[in-house]
Amino acid sequence: MRRCLGWMMCCGLLLGGIGGAVAQSAKTPAVRTVLVLGDSLSAAHNIPIESGWVSLLDARLSNMVPKAAAVNASISGETSLSGRNRLPALLQKYHPSVLVIELGANDGLQGLPLSALRDNLSAMIDAAQKVKIRVLLLGIELPVNYGPQYRDGLRAIYADLARTKHTALVPFLLEGVALDPSKMQDDGLHPVASAEPQVLDTVWPQLAPLLK
Repeated sequence: MRRCLGWMMCCGLLLGGIGGAVAQSAKTPAVRTVLVLGDSLSAAHNIPIESGWVSLLDARLSNMVPKAAAVNASISGETSLSGRNRLPALLQKYHPSVLVIELGANDGLQGLPLSALRDNLSAMIDAAQKVKIRVLLLGIELPVNYGPQYRDGLRAIYADLARTKHTALVPFLLEGVALDPSKMQDDGLHPVASAEPQVLDTVWPQLAPLLK
């Protein structure tokens, strides 16, 4: 169980200096671009970048008609505040059709006020929707030792924002992966490469309708 729950301590909090930025270089503009703003769970930590779920998403989008593309702006160790600060420049550079936000775990692991996390996520959603960009929130979970009040409060932020701001929502990014040791790396923190397609399959049902 300790190893199965270990993934929850990931998201770059202890690994922020490892892996660094993984933002892809600018591409030729596509008909539709999906911008992914996340932490180490989206940054393909310790696996080939092409094996990560965002790269797999890019490959899937490239086969669509009309063609689309994914840009991975995820950084290990990213918090909601640092993501909020980086977002305006990213929106201006890539002009995405869809923004996928996978942030908040590091805020929770540091025990930061939930009100600050909500404010940061809310501001990112507002910034995207102001310029007609659709938003998908990817939720996370925290270890049980953080207590039910904090864990439930964190979980509720994603659900409440999705409801009040009319965004799409994946309640738990690593559903079906996090508690299966065979699908986690030796550190017990991040999915192995072979589990990344399952992560994408968790995201896709909520993302696909936003591309229509």
